[in-house]
Amino acid sequence: MSFWKRLTGGLSRSASKIGEGLSRIGFRGADPKTLQEVEDLLIASDIGIETTSKIVMALNDGRLGERYEEADFKTLIASEVEKVLGQVEQPLDISSHKPFVVLAVGVNGSGKTTTLGKLAAKFHAEGKKVTLGAADTFRAAAIEQLKLWAGRTNSSIVAKAQGADPAGVAFDAITKAREENADVLLIDTAGRLQNKESLMGELEKIVRVIKKVDASAPHAVLLVLDATVGQNALSQVEVFKQVAGVTGLVVTKLDGTAKGGILVAISARHGLPVHFIGVGESVDDLEVFSAKDFSRALVGLAEPA
Repeated sequence: MSFWKRLTGGLSRSASKIGEGLSRIGFRGADPKTLQEVEDLLIASDIGIETTSKIVMALNDGRLGERYEEADFKTLIASEVEKVLGQVEQPLDISSHKPFVVLAVGVNGSGKTTTLGKLAAKFHAEGKKVTLGAADTFRAAAIEQLKLWAGRTNSSIVAKAQGADPAGVAFDAITKAREENADVLLIDTAGRLQNKESLMGELEKIVRVIKKVDASAPHAVLLVLDATVGQNALSQVEVFKQVAGVTGLVVTKLDGTAKGGILVAISARHGLPVHFIGVGESVDDLEVFSAKDFSRALVGLAEPA
């Protein structure tokens, strides 16, 4: 199955919400009542006030009283969404350092460990040598899960018992990655937000010990976000930008929600690069982010030519 089909399938709930909403509104034209209803629909779809305002302005731009077909509405929405997302579309380039050190952060349950496993599989398929670091020592399940991914992807792994010092794991992982001449090191971390100060201290310590081995690392700090949490994802970005110096995003579980528009709101507000999106459980359901494809799939339009 092509990723476009996976993407449209994954975003089908979001597209249905927008499509059904537009159908209810009808296509009387860009009169004030229609514009208000479109605005309400887009805000309810988590697209965000900033982008919604631009879409409504575009609808109202010299076209008052015109009649539209549903496809015209969707095309205009997709075009405005793509303008926002096009500014954050950025593949993850790991060629600048060897090993390229990736630190994954995010709340527990966001899909961090699974995402790192899928990234390991992608890099391995590209012929890259991968090392994994199981520095989420708070959860035994996370350690075991990453061990399974290491086996599946023929990756090296540094893992210790539950409760071990996460910074010690990170130190050993980067040391091993350098010794083995790995292309990329992927480090998992815990994501307990109940005590932000504790999390901040833990992540700062991890970064500090990594820099003892490689002063330029980590080379990417990826925030893994669960799309199903909707507006709560915005506050997670705020916290982890402050705590961890996030450099880019991976948005997961888009297939489990009608809140796919939250990616637009996050991008408009924070402007962080979006590297990957996930629309399912399998390895192939994590893919490099495309603003055009996402924008069209979000509103239920056909695959771009």
